[in-house]
Amino acid sequence: MKHPWVIIIIIIFLNACSTSSGKKNNNTTNDKIKEDSEALKPVADLATILSRKEVPVLCYHHIRDFRPGESERMKGYDVTPASFAEQMKALSDSGYKTILPDDLYGYLVHGDPLPPKPIMLTFDDNDKEQFTIGEVEMKKYGFKGVYFIMTISINRTRYMSAEQLQQLSAEGNVIEGHTWDHHMVTKYTPADWDTQLVKPQVKLESITGKPIRYFAYPFGLWNQEAFPQLKSHGYKMAFILSSKRDSTEPLYTIRRMIVPGQWSPQGMIKAMIQTFHLK
Repeated sequence: MKHPWVIIIIIIFLNACSTSSGKKNNNTTNDKIKEDSEALKPVADLATILSRKEVPVLCYHHIRDFRPGESERMKGYDVTPASFAEQMKALSDSGYKTILPDDLYGYLVHGDPLPPKPIMLTFDDNDKEQFTIGEVEMKKYGFKGVYFIMTISINRTRYMSAEQLQQLSAEGNVIEGHTWDHHMVTKYTPADWDTQLVKPQVKLESITGKPIRYFAYPFGLWNQEAFPQLKSHGYKMAFILSSKRDSTEPLYTIRRMIVPGQWSPQGMIKAMIQTFHLK
């Protein structure tokens, strides 16, 4: 053999390709096994789903210090890094354990068990500090989060990059859909569904290698027209904000609570208990 190094390079290349392909195939296989297993479980009827106790779902946007001249309205979307850290510690000290959308779906639809004090931590819009500050604090307590991403923002200044989203997903957090550019669902034309619902789903799946099955409505606003669109594209649940869930489609109107920047940790927990009727 005149050039054995050529053979070595080819072998290394083929092994690398095989490893990469293997990871994708493993993800696909695991997802298929999970879906097949879920299909065998009993499915709750509407009355049973509605009767099941709501799980507190918190919603965060910006994790940053208040800016000079910032209005009280905007403080409703800003939580300082110090406050966020205090809130995570308070939740942990109170015995809360984070769950993810698959867990909530399994509980509502199949009656799967949850921890004694479950909570879901969600983050909207893809702000970079959700990665640089939020996840760092959550890791201290073994918390995992759900990140609803508007895909127009990926790789832009002050937003998370594709690599950061991939890392979050690889570390056990969940990346899900939040439209392309935060356009209100209630204002969609027929053409908007592909732009705002389908293409972002494909984009995020290409980044994480995992199926995108959950959605958060921009501004928490929804309408009846959204339900068949979400279902036809494989979305299993969708999240609103403070309004009550729909009595005919509770899975597509899961309630969340925004955490304002002015709340103390104790005030947050008290509001959470009242909002989700935990006592």
